[in-house]
Amino acid sequence: MDNIEIRRVSINEIDQLLEISRQTFSDTFSAGNSEENMKKYLAEALSIERLTTELKDNNSEFYFAEINNEVIGYLKLNFGQSQTELKDDKALEIERIYVLKKFYGKKVGQLLYEHALQIAKQKHADYVWLGVWEENPRAISFYKKNGFVEFDKHVFRLGDDEQTDIMMKLQL
Repeated sequence: MDNIEIRRVSINEIDQLLEISRQTFSDTFSAGNSEENMKKYLAEALSIERLTTELKDNNSEFYFAEINNEVIGYLKLNFGQSQTELKDDKALEIERIYVLKKFYGKKVGQLLYEHALQIAKQKHADYVWLGVWEENPRAISFYKKNGFVEFDKHVFRLGDDEQTDIMMKLQL
């Protein structure tokens, strides 16, 4: 898959961002969560209004992974006060890396991750951190393989279900 392009998402691509966000989140988490909680989360956290606000935030950046102009995955990064937890000016948060299921195993997630690291280095971050659901062994394994270590836990709310995310970090 040498022809994967990673590029920054612009505000006029909000509909594509909404579509890939909802699709990949549903594909990743529907099996382990109730339909009601999934619907509530998608309607609130991945609404057009919420994504528009996030896209307009100067301390957040979105990137699409594309093949032949088809969006196949995306990345969301947060800096400074836009980070979901730590709000450390010397850190970069990877809030989301999601890839369409049919592209699993094709290194798309790895390319998005490497893009995040390039940006962290450009911004002179001391470390990169993220939260990953404790019941997502695929993602936990991916981050451990890339050198991340666990350092804390936090609660992630999906609908009315409080779940535990493992917080992981990578010193740069």
